[in-house]
Amino acid sequence: MADDKDTAAYWGANIRLIWISLVIWFLCSFGFGIILRPMLSGIAIGGTDLGFWFAQQGSIIVFLILIFFYAIRMNAIDREFGVDEE
Repeated sequence: MADDKDTAAYWGANIRLIWISLVIWFLCSFGFGIILRPMLSGIAIGGTDLGFWFAQQGSIIVFLILIFFYAIRMNAIDREFGVDEE
């Protein structure tokens, strides 16, 4: 990264990816598990309602998927801006 324009674009892409990941994580853990739980109570999954499932297991699974998604996307952004480790 040679100039300030590339640096700003790199960090802009990085922060955008972080915000997208945080919004998805918030919606799945807090939104579906707590706020929208009464609306999801009529949908059954695995012997329990969908709101309870998101509060107990769904948010953890989504968080793990987001970790891998972030790592893959961040590697692509690093390659795009020429700051990858290889």
